[in-house]
Amino acid sequence: MIDRRLLLVHAHPDDESIGTGATMAKYAAEGAHVTLVTCTLGEEGEIIPKDLAHLAADQDDALGPYRIGELAAACQALGVEDHRFLGEAGRWRDSGMMGAATNDHPKAFWRADLDEAAGELVKVIREVRPQVLVTYDDNGFYGHPDHIQAHRVARRAFELAANPDFGEGEPWQIAKFYHTALARSVMRRTVEALREADVDFLIEDVDDMPFGTADADITTEIDARPWTGSKMAAMRAHATQISVDDPWFALSNNIGQEILGVEHYTLAFGVPGPPVPGAPVEAGGLGEPHDRENDLFAGID
Repeated sequence: MIDRRLLLVHAHPDDESIGTGATMAKYAAEGAHVTLVTCTLGEEGEIIPKDLAHLAADQDDALGPYRIGELAAACQALGVEDHRFLGEAGRWRDSGMMGAATNDHPKAFWRADLDEAAGELVKVIREVRPQVLVTYDDNGFYGHPDHIQAHRVARRAFELAANPDFGEGEPWQIAKFYHTALARSVMRRTVEALREADVDFLIEDVDDMPFGTADADITTEIDARPWTGSKMAAMRAHATQISVDDPWFALSNNIGQEILGVEHYTLAFGVPGPPVPGAPVEAGGLGEPHDRENDLFAGID
């Protein structure tokens, strides 16, 4: 078996746990080297607990350093020992939602020079030498400027890391590049489950949501249900941003969402592994037809 090395690029603390936490915990438990790169400290996050509300009002960006501690606790819950901030902690700042005045902050990640930021990620790639890279799609999953920029930076670093004429260190070609995905069918089932459980939510029609991936476009299904507890513990560690009530969680918008132990991806670059049976629908899988790979490292020698 190859020495498996997985690199994930996320925009803010908590993104890693919500979208890829079960996957990270699974591979870490199975002995893969899992590296997480976080691009900002999440200084613009909306705080849920009232007793921590003063962090948002602090003019010295007190929330960012506080979230460093939350992220460290989340990584511990996931079994991830290799975490870095892009460049260094605080090199780039949370840009806030699209169109916010904070998009124009001098340190906003949204404003970062693409090759400069990608160059910092290339350093990590050439050091760690991962076979697999995971980040968001070109819409940043749901349109947040930092998520879009994380995609751009990861995509550029994917190219530059293999270029012997760029930067220092031995060039490295990543074998597979994935985008995170949330299946539309899973979203619909979650909404129905929320209705049946009488949980507060604001979603009327998932097709109106600014995110979600058509089932037909999903290439990869990772069944990490045994590590759902680790994912839940990591999400609880991000207490400023996430409220957890098993099996549900919500962000500051109070939209109920299911904590998923089966996580989905789309393969953007690389050769897919063989299609295999996936998790049943009732377990969070997509059901028939079973034509998706079930391992991010599938097909890599």
